[in-house]
Amino acid sequence: MLHVDHITNSIFNSRTYILSDGSDKVWLVDCGDMETLMSVVGSRKVEGVLLTHAHFDHIYGLPSLLERFPDVAIYTNEWGKAALADAKLNMSLYHDSPVRVDSPNVRVLKEGDMVFGFDVYETPGHNPSCLCYANGEVIFTGDAYIPGCKVVTNLPHCDKTLARSSVERILRLAEGKTVMPGHEV
Repeated sequence: MLHVDHITNSIFNSRTYILSDGSDKVWLVDCGDMETLMSVVGSRKVEGVLLTHAHFDHIYGLPSLLERFPDVAIYTNEWGKAALADAKLNMSLYHDSPVRVDSPNVRVLKEGDMVFGFDVYETPGHNPSCLCYANGEVIFTGDAYIPGCKVVTNLPHCDKTLARSSVERILRLAEGKTVMPGHEV
């Protein structure tokens, strides 16, 4: 059975989720404050990271994570892969510490793929790299849908029309599931 913990990161109260199935390995959804994250992960190995999108507040822990776990797989879509390697696209250029992750560990996902028991759904609008991950119990929505909040669509590469369509789709996909958004609400 899947167990889900989360931490609230120091940048914009983004969330990092820690997924465990009882083994000595965990998976993450997004990656922020490493010190706090490692206090929850403990001695377990981080096997993979499912990125909900490639904005700075959801990826800034990746360089440190790769140092600690050099074999960790990082999952995103094609646009996300390009954004990880480009501090302007991932918006970290405008923060204190630009983030660039250009690694062979980055794996490209697309609609219909499955990873760590989760179906992958493309949900653009907030950003072209937005992906949701769902199984029978939970759906990780990142910033494509945060209950009670309007989707942010005033940043570069946002699309209001796609965001509306993605929210409608996510609400259908979320029926009967626990919604795990990208920020503390």
